[in-house]
Amino acid sequence: MPNIRPHIHSLADIALPMEWAAREGWNPGLNDAPAFLAEDPGAFLMLEEAGVPRSCISAVRYGKGFGFIGFYIADPAARGQGHGLALWRAAMARLAGRVIGLDGVVAQQANYRKSGFALAWNNARYTVAAPALPPAPGGVVPAASVDFAALVALDAACFGTPRPAFLRAWIDTPGHAAVALPGGAGLAVLRPCREGHKIGPLLAPDAEGARALFLALAARVPGPLTLDVPEDHPEAVALARAAGMEKVFETARMYAGPAPAIDRARLFGVASFELG
Repeated sequence: MPNIRPHIHSLADIALPMEWAAREGWNPGLNDAPAFLAEDPGAFLMLEEAGVPRSCISAVRYGKGFGFIGFYIADPAARGQGHGLALWRAAMARLAGRVIGLDGVVAQQANYRKSGFALAWNNARYTVAAPALPPAPGGVVPAASVDFAALVALDAACFGTPRPAFLRAWIDTPGHAAVALPGGAGLAVLRPCREGHKIGPLLAPDAEGARALFLALAARVPGPLTLDVPEDHPEAVALARAAGMEKVFETARMYAGPAPAIDRARLFGVASFELG
């Protein structure tokens, strides 16, 4: 019988699922896992068979009332055997009593609705091999120079709940670069991935601020470059397209329970499809 481990204890435990994700084209960040585990050390569930990992899912607990499901993936050789459903049920049980969010592939919306999820909006991944960039306009400062509490409040307004442990790790992880607008009015983080880099989150009070943050980070790397944007945010989409980015796929942001209050106007790019 398959065994579902209650949680992951070390980074080594999720090395194999990270490889599955890379092969599926998810292009995970090189150092994503430590930030994921910083917020909730028990967030990852692994289904094993005879001690061999077969599938994985993350079910992150935020505070007392919110959770987020992601990183739902299986060994290709083990699919179609009912393992995924067992793991899904374990993840939902871990987050029982909470409002739960996820970014799922659009084709699975009907299945998520069966578990009580409703569509909030679609996110789209935009990427480019070599971005077309004008000079950065300035007005951007290192995130480390800004009051961290202000950045936590900004992220909470655009995500739906505070996640200080994740944000601290996301900003401080070696290889990541984080910039902000003065006073914590905006924030953007650049991280290296299996292929190129991703920018996320990208949070700003307006299109001008988002553009300044985006260009300040994009100018640091040659590409490929990726940005995950809310599809119904025209200024965010315009920012990606102005850099020569093309849409490669989309996800459905869905919630089970009352959707959290989110300042969508300031959300120009999500941090990750795994944690929102």
